[in-house]
Amino acid sequence: MMTATQERARELTARAIMAIGADPGTRAAAQSALVEYAARGPEAARAVGRSLTAALHQRLGELWQAGWEPADLHRVATRGLPWLRRLLAPELEVLGDAMAAELGGYAPGTVEPRWQAQLADVGARTWWPGSSDHLTARAHSTESGWQQVGPAALQVLELFGRLPELQVLGALPGRADAASRAATQRAGQVDQRMLRRVRALLAKAESTPYPAEAETFTAAAQAMMARHSIDAAMLDAAGKDRDPGRSGPAAIRVGTDRPYESPKALLLDQVARANRCRTVWSKELGFATVLGFSPDLRAVETLFTSLLVQSTAAMGREGSRKTAWGRSRTRSFRHSFLMSYAIRIGERLNEVTRAEEDRAGETATGSTAEEDAGPTGAEVVPVLAARAAEVDAATTAMFPHLVQHRTTRVGDAEGWHRGRAAADEASLTALEPLPAS
Repeated sequence: MMTATQERARELTARAIMAIGADPGTRAAAQSALVEYAARGPEAARAVGRSLTAALHQRLGELWQAGWEPADLHRVATRGLPWLRRLLAPELEVLGDAMAAELGGYAPGTVEPRWQAQLADVGARTWWPGSSDHLTARAHSTESGWQQVGPAALQVLELFGRLPELQVLGALPGRADAASRAATQRAGQVDQRMLRRVRALLAKAESTPYPAEAETFTAAAQAMMARHSIDAAMLDAAGKDRDPGRSGPAAIRVGTDRPYESPKALLLDQVARANRCRTVWSKELGFATVLGFSPDLRAVETLFTSLLVQSTAAMGREGSRKTAWGRSRTRSFRHSFLMSYAIRIGERLNEVTRAEEDRAGETATGSTAEEDAGPTGAEVVPVLAARAAEVDAATTAMFPHLVQHRTTRVGDAEGWHRGRAAADEASLTALEPLPAS
């Protein structure tokens, strides 16, 4: 049975939540009433904390069902929306606590490990004692107490109420079972030795001040990842990696942060296409959904992250620009620079990928009958084409009403040419064949 204090806390919480979309005066009055009640004493504070916590967790559960994941919520919270400002530090703390607490309420083994990894990436963890809810504990830990935590929680609830529905990418919290966890583990399996070599190459590309060296290292990394992808496709086609739980194309979300988000989205799309993946950009939400097979998704994520570092460094070395009248045109120059860089890098990566496909076909054709190595050289292209068709079908199924827009508008000719030059200085034909990984 609910006490009078708990009933009053629930009533004031409901009133404050309903007032979120009201006029400023009504909203401020409802918020103040809730905060003042929480300040009456420990019992009232606990009642308000539990009531607000329950509201946060209920809405989070609905957002998980609507396709949102911890990384997505943190990204949009730090970015803001056209219709809602970004969250401030106290509000981000409440968001992180709420996500950690809500996901911590599911039975062990029923939440996919990647969700916990996302919590760790954004610094969200359970730090409060089990005898307290996270809002009450947060209020005790801050000098402003409920004066800060109450409005922060309501601001987070406002964000939750204004988010659109997304596509669900995997098992929802509470629904992961042994089969889904095994499928996730298989999808995440990558040759760790190969991955270490790729990261070492990309680290060299990021650290060198010479564009030619950077592109040589990047091309070598792309070649290695393309070869790994082809090997995985051939193994799968030969039936050596098939089982009843075989997974098809999967999807990840990759952030495209400001500034210059259009060129960054284009760069991601170029990297994805070179690795037989597809991207769908959600501009207002600050991310793109990338669809493909697991080795290819890992290649896209790894290479895109490195190329962002490399392109930013190359752009920075160009310095600022002004018009003949002394006005700054740096933003236009950099936008055009990154657009051009993205397109040329895409062309270069595609050249490397095609070369690896040709090499794989020649190697397979040279196999002897006794080796029974699986698909022949003549089968390499159709096998890869079949996987690309699977990715296209998965993209259509996940985004049936997809609309395409052109993102290559350029406003600075010099920036365009300098960006292309930065991506085009090295001769990739000088690369020595890489040893099999």
